[in-house]
Amino acid sequence: MKYTLILVPGITLALLAISMPSCKTTNQGQVWEQELGEVTESPLNPGDAHKALNMQIDLIPDGKYGRRLFRQMKPQFITIHSTQNYTGDAFAHAKALKKGALRGGVCGYLCWHFTVQDDTVIQHIPTSERGEHADFDGPGNRYSIGIEMCEHNGNNQLATMERTAKLAASLMYYHEIPVQNIRAHYHWPRAGYKTPNKNCPHFLMEDGRPGDTWRWFVGRIERHYKRLQLFEDQIQEQKAKDAERERLKKMVQNWIEQVGEFIGLS
Repeated sequence: MKYTLILVPGITLALLAISMPSCKTTNQGQVWEQELGEVTESPLNPGDAHKALNMQIDLIPDGKYGRRLFRQMKPQFITIHSTQNYTGDAFAHAKALKKGALRGGVCGYLCWHFTVQDDTVIQHIPTSERGEHADFDGPGNRYSIGIEMCEHNGNNQLATMERTAKLAASLMYYHEIPVQNIRAHYHWPRAGYKTPNKNCPHFLMEDGRPGDTWRWFVGRIERHYKRLQLFEDQIQEQKAKDAERERLKKMVQNWIEQVGEFIGLS
């Protein structure tokens, strides 16, 4: 009887475990992936991809506010942020930056390169200039392109993330930035802050830090980038074929000329 008392609870627990539904969770990235649909694997002309971003250039005046100090930059990273501003769209942020309304950073004024909302991208400073958006005088500011994603009321957050992913892919292509150098603002610690690693972009973080959802987002950027690279690979392949065809053509012409000389036709 002693053994029966031990065995029965064990069997009962095992049966309960078998009968219970699976507790496998679906992360937010998987949900968004279903809503957005898979990124096609077909090649995409980088020029067409850039046009589809619907980018507007509205730069901070040269020599003023966030650009009052000229600090040249060769971008090596791309840093993704979210505005956490529920009333200001991309145009409002552009206006604030041009008026010097956002104070902070090493130069005294905050600035970043692009603000994205569901239907457009606005560029605030050239990608060849340093911004003030990540970590004061650290590598996040000195070497990265800053992208802010809007969160204002009425903005389609999913469309904003997708446009941001396409922008980041385009920047990777034109600046030869590897996917491992796509960073969340969280990645760059801010010296002197009680919480140095900011929970940003917060809707892509899990428990205040990068997790599965962030990895999904970077993966989507990479898939968009691969379409651009595939187009480039095809162009290079065609150039190689054309060069080989031209080489063979010249070789045949040289052979014909040599035969003509040999038999006295030239």
